[in-house]
Order: sequence, then structure tokens, then C-alpha cells
Amino acid sequence: MTDDARIDLKPKDFQTDQDVRWCPGCGDYAILAAVQRALAKQGVPGHRIATVAGIGCSSRFPYYLNTYGFHTIHGRAAAIATGVKLGRPDLQVWIATGDGDALSIGGNHFIHLLRRNVDCKVLLFNNRIYGLTKGQYSPTSEFGKKTKSTPFGSLDHPFNPLAVAVGAEAAFVARFIDVDAKTGADVLAAAAAFRGTALVEIFQNCNIFNDGAWDHLAQKEVRADQTILLEHGKPMVFGGARDKGIRLVGLRPVVFRLGEDGLGAGDAWIHDAHDPDPTRAFLLARMTAPEFPTPMGVLRSVARPVYDDLVHGQMREVAANKAPDLQKLLDGRNSWTVGAAG
Repeated sequence: MTDDARIDLKPKDFQTDQDVRWCPGCGDYAILAAVQRALAKQGVPGHRIATVAGIGCSSRFPYYLNTYGFHTIHGRAAAIATGVKLGRPDLQVWIATGDGDALSIGGNHFIHLLRRNVDCKVLLFNNRIYGLTKGQYSPTSEFGKKTKSTPFGSLDHPFNPLAVAVGAEAAFVARFIDVDAKTGADVLAAAAAFRGTALVEIFQNCNIFNDGAWDHLAQKEVRADQTILLEHGKPMVFGGARDKGIRLVGLRPVVFRLGEDGLGAGDAWIHDAHDPDPTRAFLLARMTAPEFPTPMGVLRSVARPVYDDLVHGQMREVAANKAPDLQKLLDGRNSWTVGAAG
């Protein structure tokens, strides 16, 4: 995509004539609005964007974004998106998926998309439940979660999506909460500008089947103390009064209070989103309540070879040096004769 293709757009340019059919109060409405604003801000017209989705409430996205759209099958959005990007490298490709769609039946496609570093943006809606199928536990549901499919409590250890992503060598990993429009705008802008697979986990509230799943982080009165906004090159300081910080003791994050024991903001861990070593990004991904504030913003953003660039480069090289002879391939050793007996 070239800069000369960028034009002045408004969020309404990415709205469609389809009725938005999510439950009233669903966090998906806020995410849709945030994505429409982000697409408009980057100035890339809808006919140069493709939205790919699997199955789930999040996967209604292609109907509500005025772009090319594919509503595919359960867990397969990453595979279809890879094909779209390889076939049409000029398109900006977005994937809308959920914690069940991406991490259960789609888990294999998900990790391979990340390790390959296909140039696409992944919006992973995480409401810790299966919403479309009416409230079964998902791969991110907490241990002991009582649902229709686990009436005595889930015995599964939940996935941490960002830890899985960093373990798969994801080049761009970020997170925000559906109700935090400011952080969401910044994260989506960074994801849109990134070359490679940009994974954005979005904590999303399902007010019908898992209402309040993220209240311990999302409510305004607790958000400043229970989350920490990561900013590249800046110390990790948080709290309503900006009086707490995170420092590293060896490879262990530790919360401290500024002013105590002679420690100040200068002693805090300086966030380096561009660190090529994923160790610290993995530590951040595993920071969770109640011991730590939950990181928001961009955890990791590093340059890596982009899969689709490599594929097309290899194709050009092979074609230039040794164009394959299709007839010779058909007549070669890998053929056989079928007799009258079949």
C-alpha cells in the first residue's frame, strides 16, 4: 500500500447498511466503533482492505465494516487470511476472532500465523466465554468457572493469549479494554502501521453470559491501580496518584511504592517494546492481578521478515532463474499408467 493511496475518510465511510446484531450493551459495539475510527484515521479506502472472520459473536465484523469481507468457518480465519494476503498482497488484511475461535479449534492456525509473521492485523476479542453458543466455558475461562458445560467448575488451566503469542515469537503483541477508547485508538493505530502479524487482545465484556468478567480492571475507579499503560522508552509507573512502579529484580518483576526505601521513578523498569529478545515481553504478558497491574498498550513491536514478502521474493527468484516447465513436470517421474483393469 502506498502513501499516495491515502485519502480523507470518516468512520461512517466504514459503516454498512447491515443492522448491527449484538446484544444490547455488548462490548463489541465499542470495539466496532474503535476499529471504524482507526480505519478512517489511517486513510486507506475500504476497497483496499479485507476483513476475515471465523465463527462467534466477534465474527460478525465483516458484515459491519465497509471493506472486502470473508465470514469463514470455525477457527480457520488465520488460514483464509494467509491465502488472501498471499493472493492479494496489496490489501491490508484484518482478522476478527474470539478467545474460543482462535484458541480452541483455531489454535494451530493461530500460532502458525504468528510464527510466520504474515502481514495482517488480528483482533482477538476475549470475553472468557463462548457467547454465540450461549455460555459454555472457553480456553480463557478461569479455573473453577461454572458454566452450562462446567456446572461444577472448569478444571482446565486457562490460556494466557499474549503469553502464547510471545511464545510463538509474535512480532507485535498488544492489549486494551473495550471501554478504554484512548488506549484502543493508540493500539489500533500502531497495529495498522505495523508490517507483519499484529496481534491485539481486547478484553471485551459479554453482559449476557459473563457480565463483569473484566470489572476488576475496567471500572474507572480501579483502572489506574489495576492496570499499567506501557509506553516505549518510559518507566513503568502506575496508580491513581502515579505513586507505584514496577522494577526488575533479576528476571522477576516487583511492585514498589515510589519514595519508599529510597526508590523512585528512576528505579522503575524502562519499557522497551523493540527489544528483539522476547523474554521481557513474556514477563509482561504473565503479569496479572492481584499481584501485578495488568499491562495495557503495546508489549512488543519488533521488526522481523514478513512471510508474504519472503514467498513472493522466492517466487520471483525461481521464475527468473529457472522457470518451471509444466509439461515436463506432468511427464516426469511422478506419473503412472493406469491399465484396463484400473
